[in-house]
Amino acid sequence: MAVHIKMKEVFEVESNFGAFFTSGTICWSKDGKEIFCQNSAEINVINVDNGKIVKKITQQEIEGLEEDIIYTFALSSDDEHILTAHRSGLLKLWSRKGEQIKMWKGSHKGPISKVVFRSRSSIIATGGSDSSIRVWDYDKKSCLISFRDSVGVISVLEFHPDLEKTQIFAAGDDYKINCWDYSQKVLLATFSGHFSKVTDLSFTYDFKNLVSVGRDKVLILWNLETKEKVRVIPIYETLEGVKILQNNIKLPNGFDLGEEKNLNKIFVAVAGEGGAIQIWECTESKIIFMQVNSCISKAKEEGSLAITQLLYCPVTNQLCVVSIDHNIIIHNIPTFHCAKQLIGFSDEILDVCFVGKKSKYLAVATNSSDIKFYDTCNMNCQILKGHSDIVLSLASYKNLLLSSAKDNSIRIWEVNTGNFSVRCVAKGIKHTASVGSVTFGKISHTKCASVSQDTCLKVWEVPKSFEEDNVISLTCLNTVIAHEKDINCVAISPNDRLIATASQDKTAKLWSVDDLQLLGTLRGHKRGVWCVRFSPVDQVILSTSADCTVRLWSVSDMSCLKSFEGHESSVLCADFLNRGLQFLSAGADGLIKLWTIKNNECNGTFEKHESRIWALAVHPDETHFFSGGSDSCLIKWNDVTEEKKIAEFNAQQEIVLQEQELNNLLVQKKTLKALKLALKLEKPFLTLKIINEIMKNKEMGLDETVLSLNDLHKENLLKHAITWNTNSKNCRAAQLILNILLKEILANKFKVTGLEKMVEEALPYTERHFRRVTEYLKDLKFIEFTLKCMQPYGKMEVDESDSN
Repeated sequence: MAVHIKMKEVFEVESNFGAFFTSGTICWSKDGKEIFCQNSAEINVINVDNGKIVKKITQQEIEGLEEDIIYTFALSSDDEHILTAHRSGLLKLWSRKGEQIKMWKGSHKGPISKVVFRSRSSIIATGGSDSSIRVWDYDKKSCLISFRDSVGVISVLEFHPDLEKTQIFAAGDDYKINCWDYSQKVLLATFSGHFSKVTDLSFTYDFKNLVSVGRDKVLILWNLETKEKVRVIPIYETLEGVKILQNNIKLPNGFDLGEEKNLNKIFVAVAGEGGAIQIWECTESKIIFMQVNSCISKAKEEGSLAITQLLYCPVTNQLCVVSIDHNIIIHNIPTFHCAKQLIGFSDEILDVCFVGKKSKYLAVATNSSDIKFYDTCNMNCQILKGHSDIVLSLASYKNLLLSSAKDNSIRIWEVNTGNFSVRCVAKGIKHTASVGSVTFGKISHTKCASVSQDTCLKVWEVPKSFEEDNVISLTCLNTVIAHEKDINCVAISPNDRLIATASQDKTAKLWSVDDLQLLGTLRGHKRGVWCVRFSPVDQVILSTSADCTVRLWSVSDMSCLKSFEGHESSVLCADFLNRGLQFLSAGADGLIKLWTIKNNECNGTFEKHESRIWALAVHPDETHFFSGGSDSCLIKWNDVTEEKKIAEFNAQQEIVLQEQELNNLLVQKKTLKALKLALKLEKPFLTLKIINEIMKNKEMGLDETVLSLNDLHKENLLKHAITWNTNSKNCRAAQLILNILLKEILANKFKVTGLEKMVEEALPYTERHFRRVTEYLKDLKFIEFTLKCMQPYGKMEVDESDSN
């Protein structure tokens, strides 16, 4: 019995998981439910629960003008206002809803590096690269005072939290913290103690003390009343963030900050070069807690950064850290469990694959030694650490994930779907160069294959079970030097008997899985071959190449069956769809194409990426797929072929019903209703027929009819009239309509977009009609004169006397 398979035609973007945070500042809302992230010329508001962008705060783009990049921003203490500082030197005040309230010139010489709100007032402060600090009243858009006692770029800027005090603290490149009274316009104190740049400071809740950290690897406790150092605590790592903690917290190690003996003590959280959060008690210089198994790796070089920012939300009892590679990690303090990982920015996406039961999870390799592991239901992410260099390829079998990297190794990861955890269970290290591609067997997971820049193809034995705590070593079953140049891709056939490899030597090759015997070479591509894929049902191989083509090959005789041309650049990856009847291809031109093999036709071209597309991952049920590339965007595409067809059918049915209604109205002589419906359906010649009927009907004036229409109908009527105007037979109706509507436009009673273009289209034909009518009038006068001349003289006298 023949089975009818519906061809896929249309895929639409559902979600673009591109960068929502690329640089600069992030702020946490007071209730801990939203995070405000800086991304080029916009501020993205992220819902912490689902990781989705709920709002973008950005200036409306004006064509021809360069976007005004945001250098830094601040969130008011009540979460109701956002202040942004721009490359243009402008300061802009926004409401929480994203509406721009005020805008004024910042007056700094150079970029503004810091902005801050004073609680419960209209006072703000800005610090610039010109070493100046300016205090503003944004209601009046006026500068109250400017201070220039700091040196270099202002990196720290804070108001005193006590609302009764008009003090502001700032630090630049001179290792000092200056304190001014902006109402008295005087420098009150200079806190000198750091020997490197000050990176952050925080006030105690009783306003008596201040703690500061810097890149000199120490934390200093200051007395705000005496303006002196109380403690200098060596932390032995470069620090970027410090936050005073409330005394109502119990730590995972059992230490209770809320015990009576601890109520007068000062507890702080610090983070920086080490990649882990530490909690210290300042009055006794004791470390209370050190985070273990941090999601952020320690900085590779001394003095460089791992964590760039530390945030604290007392309402939710959570700490948030921002990593150097723009990941946002939120921890619950009582357990230090990772509550949420948000990937603010992914570098170039090199590979993508589905993992787990019902392919619920998505593994992504992003030009990093870490693998980003997403739950596709909410795009919550885990960062998998294990490789020591950039991960290049991913493959999966049920709940196992296989990865390879530039560290010459492959790793197997096991996914625990119950608690969304992933652990490395096995490792293979036999290659001598970067491992560019890996794949599992399709029927079972007892074997996997890998290819490398060392030109070798290896087959590995995958253990049936794994040890609980140890990472076991994989056994290499067979090795062969497969190609003359780098090998780009490897694939195993659906029956687990054949292996296909693709290389920069312009060939693809077939091998037996059991003993790696060469079975054949596929020659024909003019440049390097990037990808090979076995058809899921036929004895056919698909290959993509830098020669901009996709080829289909017969497994039995190694002949090229078909060649597909359409991409303008290298075709980097492809995958079969629809039981092998169709396939998707993606290239360096940023395009994804859908092909039907039977007729060699391209059914659709999907353009969303801005650069090379390195990876495609098709869901097993083929309802959607993911793509990723060098533009750092991970895009989800949904198959909407059936929905489109249903929508088109419903639209056609609706048009048929409306046309029937239109005919009924014409029969019933309901001219005005018929005219409105014809304009709604955009039927110019049926509209012309109705206009001609109105012109013949003496009871209904054309002017009154046209003026009773709404603006949308008038605009459609104007477009129809310009269409009629191109035909001399219809020029009378067209000119009458143009006359009525242009008078309305000139009286400013009716506005239309693109009027200038419409007038330009109408003028040549109107002038031609005018010339023709002028010639007709001349001819008519000449005929009248001729007729009068042909009449007898007496008759003419009688006629003249009668006329008198």
